Amino acid sequence: MGVLGELDLRLFRRVAASRFPAADPALRRLSRAADHGRLWLGAAAGLAFVGGRGARRAAVRGTGSLVLASLTVNTVVKWTARRPRPRLDHVPAIRHLGRQPHTTSFPSGHSASAAAFATGVALESTGYGAVVAPIAATVAFSRVYVGVHYPADVLAGLAIGAGAAALTCRWWPPRPARPERERPGTDAPALPGGRGLVVLVNSRAGIGAPTTGPPPVDRLRALLPRAELIERASGDDFAELLAEAVGRAVAAGGALGVCGGDGSINAAARAAAEHGLALAVFPGGTLNHFARDVGVPRFEDTALAVARGEAVSVDIGVARSATGHEVWFLNTFSIGLYPELVRYREHLEDRWGKWPAAAVALTRVLRTATPIELRVNGRPRRLWMLFAGNGRYVPDGFAPVLRPRLDDGLLDLRLIDGEHRLARTRVVASALAGALGRSRVYSAERVTHVGLEGLTGTDTLAYDGEVGPTSGELRLAKRHRELVVYRPAVPSSGPAPQETAKDEGPPSP
Repeated sequence: MGVLGELDLRLFRRVAASRFPAADPALRRLSRAADHGRLWLGAAAGLAFVGGRGARRAAVRGTGSLVLASLTVNTVVKWTARRPRPRLDHVPAIRHLGRQPHTTSFPSGHSASAAAFATGVALESTGYGAVVAPIAATVAFSRVYVGVHYPADVLAGLAIGAGAAALTCRWWPPRPARPERERPGTDAPALPGGRGLVVLVNSRAGIGAPTTGPPPVDRLRALLPRAELIERASGDDFAELLAEAVGRAVAAGGALGVCGGDGSINAAARAAAEHGLALAVFPGGTLNHFARDVGVPRFEDTALAVARGEAVSVDIGVARSATGHEVWFLNTFSIGLYPELVRYREHLEDRWGKWPAAAVALTRVLRTATPIELRVNGRPRRLWMLFAGNGRYVPDGFAPVLRPRLDDGLLDLRLIDGEHRLARTRVVASALAGALGRSRVYSAERVTHVGLEGLTGTDTLAYDGEVGPTSGELRLAKRHRELVVYRPAVPSSGPAPQETAKDEGPPSP
């Protein structure tokens, strides 16, 4: 036995000789509770049920990290090391587990799962991570205390678990709590209490999922008691109500507000830009991409900025046809697979619900879709999909998550080539392997504009989660810093409110 082995054995015996009678039953039960990841799966379910978006993301990343760590330990490392379990001669019988494990000792699977889950949670939420980490550390210690692992087994498991959680960031980067604060401020009217602000509340944004907390209208009245609220009810025409809200905001010399998902915000943004109004965004969807990227993920953030008159200027993406018709997008524009997916999903979601409908639509699109043909800046291309983001998305791989800036004047152009065999399978495999940048079927670049001509194979396009008809010729460009959006220079404090639910389209291609 080497020096490290002897040190490991001495530490094990030292823990075995320690006496904490009150801890014996608690640590034994905790160690058993973590069998097969049950403790962490239960914690993930609790986070997803009682928490908001951050808690749900933490639960998903923690669970994914746990699965990755468990697979690594149980299918590779244990069968390579084959270290025997410690002898129980020096461990008091009261600590012994009722059923001793039969697998090899190195590394500790319980410790790997605990570290993976805790690290995954902490990557998404430092607050929840601080709650989970002590429990994870106690589970890891308990494996030595009850005599089923040496300390080195536990340390190796902790390292593998933390590494597995870190590896998930390669495919799914954590979203920062706040975007970059570098964007320079711009002038916007200060409206204390919301005086002069007219807010269109799209109460229909959220259909299909349960909501918690007070209704958006009540929250807005509490935050901005002097604002004028126009609530869209069932059967109301959104465009008519938006025109009414714009007219009142112009007459009052104030600003336009909107509460809804990305589709509602898109329509309000165009109206605000065309009439020279500052826009107050109150996120009322599930993902709320624009609100989060601009820096107003909560009602309180927007209300604070409105009262202080703090705002930023952001770009608007434009897809212009040969006839002069324009589609504006704040987040994303795409043609190919994604518009077809959205169209099928909308056809099914009234009967099936949104997420089951999305799964069915994805299966159908992947099975039946055909590539589109067009010329990109004069070059003939055959593509499965063309994606353009309003601003540079990060990371650079297949699943863009966020935009550090919304005023960079760039379109984030990403293409999936349809000329190669098994292109869809190859691009997914490359993304999972973290080698998308070297894939021959995927390309990405940042441009100020792009021309699309001779488009065939599809008659639809998608923008900010909405679907519309397309034409054979389009030019994608930017309206640089065209829109003024309220955003506080210093974020508000306090707990984040619960979010309503409606997803109006992901940013990812």
